[in-house]
Amino acid sequence: MLHGRARYLDDLERPGLLHAAFVRSPHARARVGEVRGGITDITGALPVQSPPGVRHADAPHPLLAAAEVRYVGQPVALMLADSRALAEDAAEEVAVDYEPLESTRGEELLRFERVEGDVDGAFADAAHVVRTRTRIPRLIAAPMEPRGALAEYDAGADLLTVWVSAQDVHRPLAGLARALQRPPDSIRVIVPDVGGAFGSKGSLPPEVAIVAAAAVRTGRPVKWAEDRLENFLAATQGRGVEAVVELALDAGGRMLAVRADIRADMGAYLYANSAAPPHTMAMLLCGCYAIPAAAVTLVGERTDRVPTGPYRGAGRPEAAFVLERTVDAAARELGIDRLELRRRNFVRSFPHRTPLGWTYDSGDYERCLDRAVELVGEPPPGDDARLVGTGFAMYVERAGGEWESAQVTVEPTGRVIARSGSNPHGQGHETTFAQIVAEALAVEPGDVVLRFGDSAVVPRGVGTYASRSTAMGGSALLVAAQRVRAQADALAGELGLDPRNLREVAAAAYDPKRVAEVGLEASARFSSDLMFSAGCYGVVVEVERATGAVRVLRVAAVDDAGRIVNPLLAEGQVVGGTVQGLGAVLTEEATHDERSQPTAASFLDYGLLTAAEVPPIATAFVESPSPLNPLGAKGIGEGGAIGTPAAVANAVADALAGVLVDPPFTPEKVWGALQS
Repeated sequence: MLHGRARYLDDLERPGLLHAAFVRSPHARARVGEVRGGITDITGALPVQSPPGVRHADAPHPLLAAAEVRYVGQPVALMLADSRALAEDAAEEVAVDYEPLESTRGEELLRFERVEGDVDGAFADAAHVVRTRTRIPRLIAAPMEPRGALAEYDAGADLLTVWVSAQDVHRPLAGLARALQRPPDSIRVIVPDVGGAFGSKGSLPPEVAIVAAAAVRTGRPVKWAEDRLENFLAATQGRGVEAVVELALDAGGRMLAVRADIRADMGAYLYANSAAPPHTMAMLLCGCYAIPAAAVTLVGERTDRVPTGPYRGAGRPEAAFVLERTVDAAARELGIDRLELRRRNFVRSFPHRTPLGWTYDSGDYERCLDRAVELVGEPPPGDDARLVGTGFAMYVERAGGEWESAQVTVEPTGRVIARSGSNPHGQGHETTFAQIVAEALAVEPGDVVLRFGDSAVVPRGVGTYASRSTAMGGSALLVAAQRVRAQADALAGELGLDPRNLREVAAAAYDPKRVAEVGLEASARFSSDLMFSAGCYGVVVEVERATGAVRVLRVAAVDDAGRIVNPLLAEGQVVGGTVQGLGAVLTEEATHDERSQPTAASFLDYGLLTAAEVPPIATAFVESPSPLNPLGAKGIGEGGAIGTPAAVANAVADALAGVLVDPPFTPEKVWGALQS
């Protein structure tokens, strides 16, 4: 039931509030001369990090542009006023002298290379070598709520409080501390209700740091609530890669080696997590197959466009797309059934270390495939007006890892307060986490109250991204709750109470006349290696011969996320991810002209699927529990966005008799393929 009680960033008000508006560059690359009006002297840059083995250039995103702008929409100056309308009007009056510059050519921002096994020997001895070239376009996350922040500075306490629409409190706090050169304990970050993120609210935006600096400077609260145009222009975009993949096979269809060259469009600057998606793509290019040798080269290139970063799946959809279409191409070349080729090469023994360096903890890939085949059913026959194709795609997803923290307290009334470093922004943490804690303490889920989103209240943690919340945050809560349960059982034994009556035990725990140490409370820090979810998606499409229009008739979504804590919420994640995956290959593309000017800067130009265009989606779960956490859970948040695009691509290729088309599969592209 919806009550309308949620409070999002733009709902927040503070006494004496100033509103922020940004002067943004209209040029993709230009030298900045005189700026007449506005605040321009908020300097500094955002921190940059890279995964192990990735070398990156010194290209952090500046707060306000100084000598140069490098993409359309980059913040150049800040205007403050007593209302948003006045701030926007004032920003329009700021005059900036720009000198357009030549487009960026060939500048390398990051590089990653990995080789293991006798790759050259495998290709030399192979009976078959199959090669595919794929371009995956940039995508726009387009959350229902754009980004925003409200900052307030208490000079007496030297405390900067920042409310921000973000995926967690920990990464914004760390980013603000570095960008503003303030001690972390002088910053408090609060995340109110969040209207979606899909990865685009994981990195600290420069605008948030600028607003925070302005609050310190003026001594008044400052709020920035992004509008939709700003979100299209300045929020990080996802995907944007080109890849050549080669697969070496013997005469019997056994995969001997994989080789890949990846070129990633990084945009103008690097964010803290910009390198994560292309690195994840590179590391997952063995998929679910027992390939003994692999070589991958990744180059991240600078372009005069808004930077890229994680978008739902963050490298996993790209890996599944390029590998699975190569596997289908190999099946066609060898004359082997595409499902049989997969079965011949599945990893079947766990743990399994891939030649690219990651270790899969558990899985049952064949059961996922069998279930998807069963769910997708027989396709309808084609006719003179339409072609019909069926496609399948396997995927492996990196999930979890690192650490997460939690604290569980039982109050004297028996009410349970659970504090987590993970933060919800639409996934249903409140329900899942309450279930975990309630089961451990033998209470009703309604007796558990969750506390999120305030760095002054929740324990330190890592945050919510990469399908890690249940496996990491849930496990930390479980361990903390089990410790509280042990305290309660011990206390009940000492006092002769019924350990099943937590209210009675809790009341006694807070009576200093009965106990030496008052309270029932425990904290936990849970750490783990990476876990690997997996799945198989099946899709049936029809292609209209006269126009090239592609229509998805049905989707079968089978995911193995280990133990499923809440099937209804898990299915919601799958369906939502599947719809995003459909949009990613059917209608969505962030386009630019030859001068890197965005040509899709509104929903008039950037097509999101509507509910009317969503086909029937059949879901199922295969559970191979992870041995790496006490819940046996992995990750479920991104499977639909990973498996769906590759399955649709293979279905379209099946309908087109093996002709490969790059996404999005617009009628124009597909019609052209039909003519050729």
